[in-house]
Amino acid sequence: MLAFAARRLAVSLGLVWVVASLVFLVIHLIPGDPAELLLSQGGIAPDPAAVEDLRERLGLNQPLWTQYVAYMGGLLQGDFGLSLQDEHPIGEEIALRLPRTLELVGAAGVISLLFGLPLGVLAALRAGGMLDRALSAWAGLALSIPVFVVGTLTVLVLAQELRLVSAGGYVPLARDPARHLALLLMPAGTIAVGLGAVVFRVTRTAVLEVLERDHVRAAQARGVAPRTIIRRHVVRNALTPVVTVVALHLGSLLGGTVLVEFVFNWPGLSGYLVRAVEARDYPEVMGIVLVISALFVLLNFLVDLLYAVIDPRVRHG
Repeated sequence: MLAFAARRLAVSLGLVWVVASLVFLVIHLIPGDPAELLLSQGGIAPDPAAVEDLRERLGLNQPLWTQYVAYMGGLLQGDFGLSLQDEHPIGEEIALRLPRTLELVGAAGVISLLFGLPLGVLAALRAGGMLDRALSAWAGLALSIPVFVVGTLTVLVLAQELRLVSAGGYVPLARDPARHLALLLMPAGTIAVGLGAVVFRVTRTAVLEVLERDHVRAAQARGVAPRTIIRRHVVRNALTPVVTVVALHLGSLLGGTVLVEFVFNWPGLSGYLVRAVEARDYPEVMGIVLVISALFVLLNFLVDLLYAVIDPRVRHG
């Protein structure tokens, strides 16, 4: 197990380095001078001397390879550089906003698993029946509705019409745990609607496939209790594709919660990324994209380890 984890960790670190290099090169190949854009006001061209002074202060006048070495050296020390807008440390802003996005995505993942997994198993065990058709219809509807529509309807019904919760916002957990969880529930539930439908569909398909395997049929022929078969043979073997799909979706949600964070005024990392792109603050963009990419790689590394726990044969693959 340790050798397997070491191999996967080495591959993951290599991927993070490749992503960091690609992000650096792509951002620097975008046309336009960041220093000139920052000093431009109202479409009036800035003073060339001021532009050159800013370029020198930000290190933009150095050769590309020199900037690359400095950037990678900073990353090794946990330094993402300074914002071009206010020269604020980018790492501090990311450290402030990242836990909020992780909390939002994590809560959505937990909610989607709590109802997607059992409903998927139940639908598979009642394949072709009324319950299966009803749940499949719900999943199709949930997947067809855009997330911002779900979020808007949630605010309209629960916040404005029924006045059960606030329309949105953020309160630190340490200040008011109850209000924090209440404000978290709506955006997390909005994301979980579509993600839960995906979990349901994958679980249903995986369980149906496992039910047809020889070892399950053999257990049924031996008279093993149905609950024991489902718990020991069916659900465990069906978890692998479910884990894969959930991990991929959670990884994509790390940078894809822009609309949800906007609708519910949740101050996470996605909103910070939009602001950085609009301002053409490429150090901020590089830092945010790199963190999201590294988290995606880390998530896949953890999934590989979970595979090894669920199915020991993976360790020797």
